[in-house]
Amino acid sequence: MKDLTYRLPQKRSVVTELPGPASAALAKRRDAAVPRAVTPSLPGYVVDADGGVLVDADGNSFLDLASGIAVTSVGASNPAVVEAVRESVGHFTHTSFMVSPYESYVAVAEKLAEITPGDHDKRTVLLNSGAEAVENAVKIARNHTGKNGVVVFDRAYHGRTNLTMAMTAKNKPYKDGFGPFASDIYRAPMSYPLRDGLTGAEAAGRTITMIEQEIGADNLACIVVEPIQGEGGFVTPAEGFLPALSQWCTANGVIFIADEIQAGLCRTGDWFAVDHEGVIPDLLTIAKGIAGGMPLSAVTGRADIMDTPMPGALGGTYGGNPVACAAALASLQQMETLELAARAREIEAIAREVLEPLTAQGRVAEVRGRGAMVAIEITDAEGNPDGATTKKIAADCLAKGVLILTCGLDGNVIRLLPPLVISEELLRDGLDVLVGAIAANS
Repeated sequence: MKDLTYRLPQKRSVVTELPGPASAALAKRRDAAVPRAVTPSLPGYVVDADGGVLVDADGNSFLDLASGIAVTSVGASNPAVVEAVRESVGHFTHTSFMVSPYESYVAVAEKLAEITPGDHDKRTVLLNSGAEAVENAVKIARNHTGKNGVVVFDRAYHGRTNLTMAMTAKNKPYKDGFGPFASDIYRAPMSYPLRDGLTGAEAAGRTITMIEQEIGADNLACIVVEPIQGEGGFVTPAEGFLPALSQWCTANGVIFIADEIQAGLCRTGDWFAVDHEGVIPDLLTIAKGIAGGMPLSAVTGRADIMDTPMPGALGGTYGGNPVACAAALASLQQMETLELAARAREIEAIAREVLEPLTAQGRVAEVRGRGAMVAIEITDAEGNPDGATTKKIAADCLAKGVLILTCGLDGNVIRLLPPLVISEELLRDGLDVLVGAIAANS
């Protein structure tokens, strides 16, 4: 991969026990001030970050294969984003676009209309979080169709608000004890090639049959699908699954919503994951990587659908904050300038080169994903999901200064979300540590 310029040394270095004394002191303060439900993965408290490294209060440098859950795709302190934020905040921090508008909101909407799939007329509403984007997409779909039903999928993750908890599949830790949840949410089977062995057409047929028999298109406002599932295990549907669902939606007056919050914005090697098969959603939800770490999300979609709600029906006090919009414009420009979609494909090639040989050794059932959204599914000797070993692998990596995340309903999937600006040397170092941790726990 092409070398980039970094502000901090791009190397991992654990110089204290974990946590170090400064971070341990901060952890005590956290315990006294923050509820236990907010539980960080990293034992170190970050004071600096750049490229593919996180530096904690004790001087430990961690290799970051998480990107703040796919947020810091352009880096955690990208100079262009930092300068855009500095310039914007020097003028004004907030006015609320619904009260006194500003150009940067419009510019972000124009850019999203340009890069999202399809050449149809589009509109965009800007919000704060991924869950808020999903909620608004459902609101818009219901308003446009006059119908209430929402189909989501096995292992789906869409957020932590009441509606999006209903849409999210995994109970613990996301839903347990937080109900009752919003109604008219229906869960359909997702294509999972490793486990169901179906082609995309077969899996789509199964899903469509369930929808027609158990819900009915006349009652269905929208289908909401992650083109590659995130928390559910980085499940990549078989080719043909998404196009078939999209075509069925068009034929039956159902809004097709692609939740691109984790997979979008160059992460999978294209602007959006649906681009891989040429799927054109009616609505897209966008967040995470859009603003280089600043809080911003969006719903972008067909103008006739987006314009259905009455004036004043969409918005929010902080939605499309001017500083976040400035960061987004800089981030999107960096994605183009640094050719981060191509870089994501290079990251995938390196990851597969290093990791795919592990599938012959018995404990790695599959290496899957696209671009810089790569997963490893871990099983036991009998081929059953092995969450306990996966947890040990992640802990071993962390002890050596490599931050990785796990996911999946069984907790047996290692997910890799490196910053798209990571150097090849650092990426290979992290993958080597991961390979060693898998070998040590096999």
